[in-house]
Order: sequence, then structure tokens, then C-alpha cells
Amino acid sequence: MTPVPTAPEKKVLGRQGLIARFGRPREGRLVFTNGVFDLLHRGHVEYLHAARALGDALVVGVNSDASVRRLKGESRPVVTLEDRMFVLAGLGCVDGVTSFDEDTPRELIAALLPDVLVKGGDYRAGDVVGGREVRGAGGEVIILPFVEGRSTTGLIRRIEGT
Repeated sequence: MTPVPTAPEKKVLGRQGLIARFGRPREGRLVFTNGVFDLLHRGHVEYLHAARALGDALVVGVNSDASVRRLKGESRPVVTLEDRMFVLAGLGCVDGVTSFDEDTPRELIAALLPDVLVKGGDYRAGDVVGGREVRGAGGEVIILPFVEGRSTTGLIRRIEGT
């Protein structure tokens, strides 16, 4: 008999709930990644599955709507924070989802101290925000290959016909 998957709403946690469930001390290897995840696409899903394969649980930090507007402009995000988190939480490879309002997730990463911090191939390990904190606690930073031809910006341009 196949176990019933955890309902998405049970995976969406505030910062304190996230730390209580996934913080130290913990059993297993915790993987963390973060991003906007606006218009979830195949590249996101491949990336998240690869990240989850690096440990026993995957937590995803999601930029708040205000944070996205500061980083990407007033026309973004296309999808609200609540909906972006719910969709991510609906993926079987994701064990927990939380948001952050800052421009970077440094405070969240420092509080959680995952065993593995993952970013996509458009980053360099030495430049990953929170990497110093994770390495200082004995963890590692891993850069996964970028999935070519898959991006939210590209999707938006196709939809707009530009």
C-alpha cells in the first residue's frame, strides 16, 4: 500500500515552525535552496528533484512578493507568494516551504543551518548567500547544472509574444 503524501498546506511553514521541524539537532541530511519560483516550469522541477537527491529532506525558501518586486521589478511576481508556496509544497520532492521578505535568505539560512545549500548553475559556490554560514557549521554548498532553455523570464516573453 502506498503511503498518503503530506498535504501541501502542512508543508508550508513560518520561520519558527520551519526551525522547529528542520533545525538542529536533527536526524538526516537537510538540503536547502531558495528562489522566486514564479511560473513553475520543468527546469524548476528537475532542479528541485536533483536537490532533494542530495539529502534526506528538502526545504525551499521563497522570496516574498515585495522581495520579488524589489529584485525583478513591479510586474513580478506573476503568481502570488501564497500560490507559489502551495505549488512547491505539492511536489513530492519538497518537504518544507517557507518565505523570506529580505532581498537575500542569509538570515533564514543562518537560523536553519542546512547540511547542504544548493543553487543553480548560474551561481558560483563562493558567491552563494549563506554559504559561509553553512560551511562554517560543517555543511557544503553545491551548484547544480542549469537546465538550458527553461526560465520564467523566457516563458513570460513567449506569452507576451516578444
